[in-house]
Amino acid sequence: MSRVAIVTGGSGGIGRVVAERLAKDGQTVVVAYAGNAERAEDAVDAIIAAGGTASAFQADVADETQVEALFEDTEKRYGGIDVVVNTAGIMLLSPLADLDLADFDRMHRTNVRGTFVVDQQAVRRLRPGGALINFSTSVTHIAVPNYSAYAATKGAIDGMTLILAKEMRGRDVTVNAVAPGPTATPLYFIGKDQETVDRASKAAPLERLGQPDDIAEVVSFLAGPARWINGQVIYANGGVV
Repeated sequence: MSRVAIVTGGSGGIGRVVAERLAKDGQTVVVAYAGNAERAEDAVDAIIAAGGTASAFQADVADETQVEALFEDTEKRYGGIDVVVNTAGIMLLSPLADLDLADFDRMHRTNVRGTFVVDQQAVRRLRPGGALINFSTSVTHIAVPNYSAYAATKGAIDGMTLILAKEMRGRDVTVNAVAPGPTATPLYFIGKDQETVDRASKAAPLERLGQPDDIAEVVSFLAGPARWINGQVIYANGGVV
């Protein structure tokens, strides 16, 4: 029987590549998206064209009613849920002193509340042998200026992940977080000049930016064979410190 995965933020960026990778692994994938139906359907079409099984569902991750509907629809359509991957998130950069608090509240709503709401449904519904994978950031570790508010939201996810893994005792469900470093997605390039990008490309010993496929590979491992990795934040950043 195929494992069933929900990928929030699955219509673009890292989320889409994660959705495609899990489908390639043989999982049935639900692409959860916030607002761009055309982009979500494009992701579903790409998965189906490659021989996979997928569908799309619109839900604001911070809205508990919409998220509950996402999980209920997935269970009715496919019979259960085995994997939940939380890639949905927003990143607004500024020095702490200059940050508009409305931007901080927007990030907190999507990144922290959104992850919490999705996790709450996930832990109530994941089948034995399941995996919950949150998304953090290596910025909590490497302390890049202008990322203070974003890192604060992701630090909350780290704490949530580690505690939730222990709260799932006896359920045979793993809970981990993936913390990408600089990764070549449209979100990453916003507001960065070429000099900044070049400098980031040299930060890792491998001397390149991460690619979405690099991150999807880690998610694939945690979502499938990695049954003895639990309660961890995995820094997928090519060795940036």
